[in-house]
Amino acid sequence: MSDENETERNDVRDDGRRPPRAVVGSHRIEEEMFGKVFDGNIVKRIWAFVAPYKTQMLVAVGAVLTFTATQLIIPLIIRYAIDHGIAPGRNHAALAYAIVAFALAILVNFMASYIQETVVGRVAEDVLFDIRRAMFSHLQRVSLSFMDKTEVGRLMSRLQGDVNSMQEFLETSVLSVGDITLLFGIVFVMLYLDFRLGLLTLAVLPILFVVRIFWLPRARIAFMAAHETNSVTNGALAETIHGVRAVQSMGRQRVNFMLYNDKAHANLMAHLRAAKYAQVMVPIVDSLTGVAMALVIVVGGARVLNQALDVGIMVAFLFYIQRFFDPIRSLTLQYSVMQRAMASGQRLTEVLDVPISITDAPDARVLTPDTDGSVEFRNVVFGYNPKHPVLKNVSFKVNPGETVALVGPTGSGKSSAMALIHRFYDVQQGQVLVGGHDVRNLTQDSLGQQIAMVLQEPFLFTGTVFENIRYHKDSASLDDVIDAAKAVGAHEFIMNLAEGYQTELGERGGNLSLGQRQLISFARALVADAKILVLDEATANIDSYTEMLIQKALVKLLENRTGLVIAHRLATIREADRIIVLQNGQMIEMGDHDALMENGKLYAQLYNLNYSSFDDIPAVEPEWGQTKDSGT
Repeated sequence: MSDENETERNDVRDDGRRPPRAVVGSHRIEEEMFGKVFDGNIVKRIWAFVAPYKTQMLVAVGAVLTFTATQLIIPLIIRYAIDHGIAPGRNHAALAYAIVAFALAILVNFMASYIQETVVGRVAEDVLFDIRRAMFSHLQRVSLSFMDKTEVGRLMSRLQGDVNSMQEFLETSVLSVGDITLLFGIVFVMLYLDFRLGLLTLAVLPILFVVRIFWLPRARIAFMAAHETNSVTNGALAETIHGVRAVQSMGRQRVNFMLYNDKAHANLMAHLRAAKYAQVMVPIVDSLTGVAMALVIVVGGARVLNQALDVGIMVAFLFYIQRFFDPIRSLTLQYSVMQRAMASGQRLTEVLDVPISITDAPDARVLTPDTDGSVEFRNVVFGYNPKHPVLKNVSFKVNPGETVALVGPTGSGKSSAMALIHRFYDVQQGQVLVGGHDVRNLTQDSLGQQIAMVLQEPFLFTGTVFENIRYHKDSASLDDVIDAAKAVGAHEFIMNLAEGYQTELGERGGNLSLGQRQLISFARALVADAKILVLDEATANIDSYTEMLIQKALVKLLENRTGLVIAHRLATIREADRIIVLQNGQMIEMGDHDALMENGKLYAQLYNLNYSSFDDIPAVEPEWGQTKDSGT
């Protein structure tokens, strides 16, 4: 953090403001994980989501082309009306034909526009819905190693902001087909009506092409920078919101505001720069339109006076010139939209391409409810960084219905071992077996159904108490939920809530105390009715009274179940059938409480110290749930 702050201080300009940057803060981490910003395969990837709706898209394209055709025909109808129905000595009956043709063209124009807008809007919404579903489904299955290193705010920026950017692109992409067709159509008709006057009109185009040559690369960089600073700003905002308690408790509000202000200012400058490039082409195109019309009026007017050119052709040319630069202006704006969409599409596909390292084997078996619930480690070697193993040749077996506690200093590998049982990660060597089967040969869904976990930090979801307790098993009835709550001692406080089991909980259950949230987690584990119960420091942050309730609940929870318990409070583990002691990723002791106390080794030392200090015991790995590569 200090290096980053020093860099930011050096970047301050003389006027005290910071220049816009595409790389801000921890964006370097994101680029390392996701790769570069631009990829030529974006359109192909997005088309995969559009393909199911190609029939509707063809209808929309047909409607756009019909709309474009009417835009080309209307000036010709006006020319016909002037030259054949209005000019002196002409057949005034032709005026009636022109009026009828004009009315039909307007009607067709309206119908084509309506169909195009309706169909494209619906398809865009459907495609965005499919993209959101695909990303959500994928993110639920990516490895925890990826989630450990990715800021929530950055993912939210991709799921929301970048998906919304794609909507604008999808809605305008079909219009681009019409604009390009209209552009070439106008060129063809103008050259057909009067070749020399048509060439005179096109004489201004080289100026536009030269301007765009210098504009395109700078505009692209500006659009990319705006998107990346968006992501960084959203990430900083989400981190501060999630950690608001720590921020307030340590008085970091002013410092955090300054850090966020830097990122928000970089985001502002990047967006202003992108807006400047997006808007600069519009006045240029408008000016060229005026120049072209002036040329046609001067040169064409002189030819009309000399009777070398019909008035109808002159009027038609003025209409076509005005319409000629409209698609150019529209395509310029759509280019800005396309660049934003390309940046967003790149970021979306990068998320979809995050590898799922934990997958079911092709012949994976389903772990059925009648499994014996045994757990076994066979010479397990595991590390979040394979070069630095956290567990080293660990072997033990937990028999069906047995309760085994894992103890040891922080960093000894206890939580990592628990994570391997649920197959949140795969071992580098050895095997982890559940019910006698290697977890890599079992389906993840069935494994999850037979393992219930209660963590140190209980996570409750937005919804009712009832919905949270049956979260692991949504088929559970209200009676099942109430029975589980009574068994763990949660029923009384739940009934004291405003609406009992139908009380809506805030984000992460913030309107409940930590002990109440933990009791609901225990009730959830009981409703799950899993064969294996994992308690990872489940009683670490609760008061003595709640711990007493949980001790009673454990008797019910562990009945006819295999239990694996991590706890620093000895009351939770003293009655375990066996205690496994880990240090530096290795198993150094195993036995019941009395036997280990008689040995007088590490367990006895920890017991006598009451787990109050581990300063003399080196930490090797972070507990599961912390950043694995931080070394903390």
